[in-house]
Parts: sequence; C-alpha cells; structure tokens
Amino acid sequence: MTAQTPAPVTPRTHDVPEPSRWREAWMRVASGNALVSLLAVVAAVIVGSILIALTDRDVQAAAGYFFQRPGDTFSAVGSAVGGAYAALFRGSIYNFNANSFAIGIRPLTETLKFATPLIAAGLGVGLAFRAGLFNIGGQGQMLMAAAAAGYVATAWDLPFPLHMVAALVAGVIAGAIWGGIAGILKARTGAHEVIVTIMLNHIAFYLLAWMLATQGVLQAPGSNNPKTAPMAGSAVLPQILGPMYKLHLGFLFALIAVAITWWLLERSSLGFRFRAVGENPAAARTAGISVGRMYFLVMVIAGALVGLAGISQALGTEPNGFGGGIDAGIGFDAITVALLGRSRPVGILFAGLLFGAFKTGGFTMQASQGIPIEIVLVVQSLIVLFIAAPPLVRAMFGIPQPGRPSRRQRRAAKRRTDTTEGQEVSA
Repeated sequence: MTAQTPAPVTPRTHDVPEPSRWREAWMRVASGNALVSLLAVVAAVIVGSILIALTDRDVQAAAGYFFQRPGDTFSAVGSAVGGAYAALFRGSIYNFNANSFAIGIRPLTETLKFATPLIAAGLGVGLAFRAGLFNIGGQGQMLMAAAAAGYVATAWDLPFPLHMVAALVAGVIAGAIWGGIAGILKARTGAHEVIVTIMLNHIAFYLLAWMLATQGVLQAPGSNNPKTAPMAGSAVLPQILGPMYKLHLGFLFALIAVAITWWLLERSSLGFRFRAVGENPAAARTAGISVGRMYFLVMVIAGALVGLAGISQALGTEPNGFGGGIDAGIGFDAITVALLGRSRPVGILFAGLLFGAFKTGGFTMQASQGIPIEIVLVVQSLIVLFIAAPPLVRAMFGIPQPGRPSRRQRRAAKRRTDTTEGQEVSA
C-alpha cells in the first residue's frame, strides 16, 4: 500500500470574526488622538475629585468614624465633589443663582474673555509644533506685542478705528519679529529653538521692565510706578456685548485666527510644506522644500499669532494700563492648550475654552467652597501628564492600542491556531 499524502488543511471560515460596521467605526475612533485627549481630561477630573475629597474638612471628619457610619463619609465625598464642580459650572458657564439671565450668563462671557489669549497663543505654539519646532517663546512674543501695541495706544493720537488698527498691526509685527529672530537663527545657524526662545523670553521681560521704568517710552507721565498710562479710548478693543460684560473684540479676532490657521495648514501649499518639514525634514529637503525658509516663516507666523494674545491683554483685558506681568503666564499655558488640542486649530479652540473655564470657575470654587485654587492647577498639570502618555490613558480606560489586535481578535487567532494544529495531528 502506498502512503497517502494528507490534504492541505485550511482554517474554517466561521472561526474568522467579521467586524461589524459599528465595530469598525469604534476602532477608528479609538485609534484617534481626539478620544485620548478627551479621556485625559476625564482622568484629570477624576484625580482632581479625589484631591478635593481628601482636602475637604467634612470628609476628613467623617472618615474618622468610617466603620461605624460609612454612609456619612460617602455623603461628605459626594457633597464636596458635587459642590466643587457645581461651583465651577456657576463660575464659568452659567450662574443659576442669579436673578436674571443677563446676570447669569456673565460667567460664560468671562470664560470667553480668559480663553481669548489662550486660543491665540495656542495657535502660535501649535503651528510651530506642526512644523517640528518647539516654540516656548510665547512669553517674550506676548510681551513685545503688548509693548508695541501699548506704545501706539498711549503715544499716538488717531481717531477710532484707525488708532485701534494701528495698535493691532504694531503688536502683530512686534510678535512676528520676536518669533522671526528664533526662526532665522534656527535656519541660518542651527541654533536650537528651545534655547533661543528661552533667552528671548528673558530679554523681552527685562526690555519691557526698562520701558516701563523710562519716561517717554512706556511709563505713565508723572508717575514712578512701572506701569503704562491708560490706553486711549480710540485704541481700546470695543466690548462686543455692551458695557455690562467684559468680553471684547479680541475674541472675534481669535476666532478669525483659528479659521485662517486652519486654512493655512489644511488647504494652502505653504501649510503643506510646513507639515512636510515637521514630518520629515530630510525628505522635505529631498523634495525641493527649503527647510530653513520654512523654519523662518513658521516662526514669523507663530510669533504674530502669539502677538495677538498680547494685544488682547493690553488693549482688551487691561485697558487701564499694564505692568510687567501682562502675559499672566499665558505664554506657557499656551503650550498645554496646544498639546491638548493636538496642534489642530479647532482642537486648540476647544482646549482654550476649557482652560478659560478652569481659570474663571476656579475663583468661584475657591470663594464659595473654600477649595484651594491650586487644585485647578493640579488638574491642568495632570491633563498634560496624561496627554504625554497615551498608552497609559488607553490602559486606564481599556481602549485598544493602535496597531495591536483586540482581545477578541487574539482569542480568534488562538482558536484558529489550535484548530490547525489539531487537524494536522489527526491527519
């Protein structure tokens, strides 16, 4: 008898799971960065809730007799956390304790006001990120823009709206020049933009301090205080909702900047070159793109965008005169906003609104609930931490890692392997 050659074994098709349309859609969402950013905020809020509970006096008192009456502890935790985030909502979105809708909506206008410079500065940082540059010179760019806009607003005598436009243009140009210095040094000498922008921040800070201490430059006439004179009324950004609210025209400028930046990055050939350089400078250079020129241009545009934040502060938020702290840490907060927004203009818009809400609502949390304002800063820092570690966020919430088969797919593959090995043994 002749030995028969066993027939080739093929895996059974019913062991191969066919993903449904909904599952495919879920996998696309799960593999994207937007979900990670959202879950990073959720995780930071959860950790912030734990910190609020741990620092609350009622929770600490109830925890002392937890085993006798555990319900008191849980009730105190719910009251502390619920009260804190209710105060955050009242202080940033709508005050439902107000007597009228006009008064109740005022917190939302304050959130938009605080978000305005964050959005503009975040766009400048995010645009540089897309081109592969780490622009941490937002402080210096804001200070120089505020100084230029403040000088035009206090020293020139022009009618409205020409005066406002002149101050706006002066601030944008000053921010662009300050960003362009870092860009041209990067392009011509290869100097690292992080070191250069840090040094430019210090130069801008002390240069503004000298301007504020020198008569005839920025210091208010007849005053020894390091502060400017009030901005001329013809140069101040108008309040777009009337004198009852502090929301000014800078918010509309920030929205326009979002639209322009989106078009620049997603629809223009210049934006394509920015993104190409950011993805792979060597390949972009091989394709005929001048990498050095792109570095210079992107830093000029980024500086102009950050300069818009300085203008908003000088001509909108602080029209009665400003000092050396006009940047209010926004230049560095913009890095967080850009990271949370994944360097996408629309994402930066929503990230700026979120951080504006934290800024506005944090004061209400502190005033009404006695919660330290540092808790809000911890939540913001945790957002950055979680965004910097996407695998950690995915593991915390059980989201599949990109490029890694799901648990169901791994089980199906193991069943196919076991079935194939069993058929080969039996044959």
